[in-house]
Amino acid sequence: MPTIPQIEQIQYHAPMIVLGIDPGLATVGIGIIEKQQILDFCTIETSSALSTPDRLKEIADDLKSIIKKHKPDLAVIEKLYFEKNQKTAMAVAEARGVIILTVQESGIPILEPTPLELKSAITGDGKADKRQMQDMLQITFKTDLSGVPDDAVDALGLALYGKTAKIYSESYSF
Repeated sequence: MPTIPQIEQIQYHAPMIVLGIDPGLATVGIGIIEKQQILDFCTIETSSALSTPDRLKEIADDLKSIIKKHKPDLAVIEKLYFEKNQKTAMAVAEARGVIILTVQESGIPILEPTPLELKSAITGDGKADKRQMQDMLQITFKTDLSGVPDDAVDALGLALYGKTAKIYSESYSF
């Protein structure tokens, strides 16, 4: 275990591969970046015809495959913010719990920004809309994201947040 002066000297770690995850039960957005390049993006979609436990298992299984394939150094999972529908909030919270557990079991450090923190970091405006976020991501990644599903675009934003956030040594095991 490092002493306090050593921790102060190791204040920033720039992960090579960052996994961004936009949680949901019906759709989970996935974005993976390395440096400032998109490696991959997708959505995990579950059928409403399945039971909730089966949908959660599908999310966990698919996420394990993605982690195994890309071996991320850091995961960024958006915190939940709901104003209206509590039923939807509960389902997304269950999915988010499974996502956090799956990532944690893989030994990957996790950041959990709020939507306000994410939007502020990417656009400079905590109240930015989806279009403003997409525009900034297109500029940053130098690519057209117009055909990319919204959940995957959000996940790419989360991954970029992980690249720009200061990660302190307390997040890592020594």
